[in-house]
Amino acid sequence: MNDITRFSPLNELARFDPFGDMDDVFNRFMMRPFSRKTMEIGPQIKMDVKEADGKYMVKADIPGVNKNDIHVTVDGNMVSISAEVKQEKEEKEGERVIRSERSYGMASRSFTLADEVDQSKVEAKYNNGVLELTLPKKPGSSSQKITIS
Repeated sequence: MNDITRFSPLNELARFDPFGDMDDVFNRFMMRPFSRKTMEIGPQIKMDVKEADGKYMVKADIPGVNKNDIHVTVDGNMVSISAEVKQEKEEKEGERVIRSERSYGMASRSFTLADEVDQSKVEAKYNNGVLELTLPKKPGSSSQKITIS
């Protein structure tokens, strides 16, 4: 029973040093070399999915992509969108890059819908960096509400 100590809030306050860990934070932050790869975030696909009139409507932002580099796959109720953002290789003599914030590479998103999609009636349009998908629901595959007993 000698190992038990009584809690004293005044003792804890006396030991509190608000700047005690600043050296550790400073060393971890400043001593670690910065590299562009650790700070880089790849291309992302941001999207909205809506449901109305027996179909799903998807709007996906995929800027800077050629429509031939976008691939959409529908398998039952699973939808996958992928795109390849390519880097332009145009360099002129006497020119140097000061800052480059655009990301390049593969971007993909997959999501599951509540109902199966009629693959024969899917429509896709790509205009001004926005992919619009119309995904009609398959007839007879409506989801049911399950009553929990």
